[in-house]
Amino acid sequence: MFNTIVLGLDGSEGATVAVPVASDLAERYGARVVIVHVDERIPAKGGVHPVRADEEQVRKDLDEQARQLVSEGIEAKLDVVEIVLGGPAQAIEDVAEREGAELIVVGRRGHSLVAGLVLGSVTQRLLHIARRSVLAAPPAD
Repeated sequence: MFNTIVLGLDGSEGATVAVPVASDLAERYGARVVIVHVDERIPAKGGVHPVRADEEQVRKDLDEQARQLVSEGIEAKLDVVEIVLGGPAQAIEDVAEREGAELIVVGRRGHSLVAGLVLGSVTQRLLHIARRSVLAAPPAD
């Protein structure tokens, strides 16, 4: 049923709940996993800079996550997309399209509740724009 699963991760605890879901589905269907991380950037004096101060560490952690999936026998890779000023949901959908993914797996809440209200929900936007199924993993209790 699934050959390729896109796993959208932003480095937050809310997003990591999607990892075991994607892993289980990949094992069950023999699918490969493409971890997509969107590095949002903002223009500032001297060029563009990451929105997150810990962006370098997030990339290292997600690269380790991809290696962990590979060690579990799942074909996996990390795809980091840099964008300026918004649009992470569209960037995730674009990678899913390029990779021929049948499914996108994401957490329901990445940012804090307040930031999610202000910035909007990437998951909610994906549900509106994706041309494939989106599985939203609920937050851990």
